[in-house]
Amino acid sequence: MEDSLAVFDIDGVVADVRHRLKYLDRRPKDWTRFFAAADRDPVLAEGVELARSYADSHVLVWLTGRPEYLRDVTAAWLRAADLPADLLFMRPPNDRRPARDFKARQLGRMARETGIELVVDDDPEVVQRLRGLGYTVRLADWVPHSSTLQRAQEQEGRT
Repeated sequence: MEDSLAVFDIDGVVADVRHRLKYLDRRPKDWTRFFAAADRDPVLAEGVELARSYADSHVLVWLTGRPEYLRDVTAAWLRAADLPADLLFMRPPNDRRPARDFKARQLGRMARETGIELVVDDDPEVVQRLRGLGYTVRLADWVPHSSTLQRAQEQEGRT
């Protein structure tokens, strides 16, 4: 369905953030260094391949909890991975809602405009919430979900 959306998360879906988690495992957390290393994320081949396959027949949308100030870095990373970077929805400044709440709200806005065929996310809480709202969601399980990343997404509202 050419006009329907395929909505993909970035971290843990197409970008491997495991090399950055060391900055969140310490106290205090070093969010500056965590985000500063985002341009060096290796690609996750399974997620990239899945995104490319949907981009052939859907409008590919990125919905990430990354902060808005990383827009240029994130778009450049997506282009370097040979992925479209036009439709990129990011977390606004000072938005610390859990990822499940932030993403549910954004998807609700998108769904008012067009159909959403699929959502792909690595966060089990996001997946559960979105399924409960009636979306077709695929859990990106090609990388074990980190408890550090889980806390950042759901308790600290940072990614």
